[in-house]
Formats: sequence, structure tokens, C-alpha cells
Amino acid sequence: MTTAWIYLFCAIGLEVAGTLSMKLSDGFTRPLPSLLLFVFYGLSFSLLTLSLKRIDVSIAYAIWAGMGTVLITSAGILWFDEALSTLKALSVVLVVIGVIGLNLESAGH
Repeated sequence: MTTAWIYLFCAIGLEVAGTLSMKLSDGFTRPLPSLLLFVFYGLSFSLLTLSLKRIDVSIAYAIWAGMGTVLITSAGILWFDEALSTLKALSVVLVVIGVIGLNLESAGH
């Protein structure tokens, strides 16, 4: 695994941490999660930018956004008692299929 891919996967983890901090900030009423939201997103965007030196933007962003969506949806269901409907589950599967499709297309070129 190249450094660019390590940067990308770390960026995804930081994006998820930033989004969780956003939820935990309770509309910017809790100082620590409010601060962490900016720290995590700043680091996430920085690492995403570094990953773009070696990974196509269409692939990197699709993976970053897609995996972030899947992970945040899972966190919402597991930790914040969000409902898991059939439509929500199908939508997450379609996001994953879309990311895989972009990767397959990129591999062919």
C-alpha cells in the first residue's frame, strides 16, 4: 500500500471523527467537540489533498465520501439509535456499488 492510500484512509477516519464531533457538539454548545470538529476536518482535508498527488481525484473523493457515508451511517445506527430502514440500507449499498464502479473504470484506463 502506497503512502497516498494510507493518507486517504487516515483522511476517511478523520472525516468520520469530525462528523461524530459535529453531532456531539450539540449545535456548537459543547466546546471540546466543537473544537475537535474543526481539527479533525482540517486534518482530513490536508491528508486528502496529499493523497491526490498519486490518486485520481475522482477515485479519491469517491472513496473518501463513500466510505465516510457508510461509516457515519453505521455509527448513527449503532451509537445514536438511528433507524435502519430498507431504503437506508439499499442506499448505502448503492453508494458502495458506485465507489466500486468508479474504481473498476479507473483500473481499466
